[in-house]
Amino acid sequence: MDLMAAVEVIRAPLGETLQRLSAVLAEAAPHRTVADLSGNCSYAPFKTYGESPGGPGSAITTGDLATLRSRVPARGSWQGRARMAGVDVPVVTLASDITEQGALLVLVLTEDAPVPEERLASAQALWDLLTAHREGLRREAIPGMLAVGRAAAAARAMAITELGDAHGTALTALLGVLRDRGLDAPNARARAIDLAVSALTELRSRAELDRALMEERAGDAFERLAVSLRRILRARGVRLDVGPPGAEEGADRLLPGDVTATACATVRAAVHASLEEQEHAPDGVRRIHVGWKVGASALRATVRDNGPGTLSRGALDARRVTERLAPLGGRLDVDAVPGWGTTVTIELPLAPPETPRRDPLAVLGARELEVLAQLARGRRNRDIARELHISESTVKFHVAKILDKLGVSSRGEAAALAHEWGAKDHTEPQDLAGGHAPLPSNWAHPSHS
Repeated sequence: MDLMAAVEVIRAPLGETLQRLSAVLAEAAPHRTVADLSGNCSYAPFKTYGESPGGPGSAITTGDLATLRSRVPARGSWQGRARMAGVDVPVVTLASDITEQGALLVLVLTEDAPVPEERLASAQALWDLLTAHREGLRREAIPGMLAVGRAAAAARAMAITELGDAHGTALTALLGVLRDRGLDAPNARARAIDLAVSALTELRSRAELDRALMEERAGDAFERLAVSLRRILRARGVRLDVGPPGAEEGADRLLPGDVTATACATVRAAVHASLEEQEHAPDGVRRIHVGWKVGASALRATVRDNGPGTLSRGALDARRVTERLAPLGGRLDVDAVPGWGTTVTIELPLAPPETPRRDPLAVLGARELEVLAQLARGRRNRDIARELHISESTVKFHVAKILDKLGVSSRGEAAALAHEWGAKDHTEPQDLAGGHAPLPSNWAHPSHS
């Protein structure tokens, strides 16, 4: 397996990564189904590609992989037989421990024969690479991915709750009938009770697994942030004071992974902006305090420095803080007091909004997005025409269409929307996902991260 194969997997469009990965691994380990259970995927922690190894209408379940997880190492490959979609089949598993939750890939083989170890080694390296890439995207809180991830997570949580309630009620009622000793056929009744109890256990385990993969303890997330900030500030001779959330501030609260990832990414961006914006001032930044507090409905993070108090909101916008907060409905406040320092406050709702905001840039075509990205950089029509190799009149035409589609009256308003929603994310795939193609406006399939 060459490096270009790994590049092709990473560069695949968002909905095709598992399919592309399956194709790359087909020669090393011929298989008919691939299943992925990964906590660093903001769209869905569990997804499959290929045909079911069971009968018609069957499918590999989260429970199948959850059971298998206990039998495989935290990192490395394992091969043997496992029960998938109700049947015993030969499988190869690849486990990565790059993330705290772990990432498991299962291949249902077409032949009951061992896969050579040298082939598994290259497959394991590819899985580790893809896991690290996805974890980097999650921790950087890429705006476009956050928007889709939050919508998918909300839909998934609602589906789990509704199905769990419906199935739980039906199974509980069924158990009540089966436990009636007045019924005949004791053996059949006992078997049916076992099946109903197993189904209830499966429902609970699915919901618990989803929470375990997609949520993070607030105190753990803050500690991870503090470790990364200490490395940054120690090299600059800046003192870091931390105010970690205690028991009263929600240290033990489990928070959505997209919230903790966004909080960490925006705090780091605020720290960088504070240092770089004010480093040439006579009284530079010598101390930074970072604190978190988890309320009933929101996470509040503060970054306070003792610098000259000249940090501007524009410096934070340049580091895409506002863009990262927008998909989650977050809020940013900058309080700069000359001579005393600056306090940056970041507030993130813990739950998705009841009506998620629709990306306004989704109505624009590819060329219009390119023109809008140039507008957001403050460039004139002449410069845009030269950059995109089109005529000035064509640029004027595109600008007029952009203003009309976005429902704005000026280039400045269009640029503001571009900054908030990330026109660059739509036009430069490498910024969105290391080479991923832009998301279609109606993309909502949670089959990839």
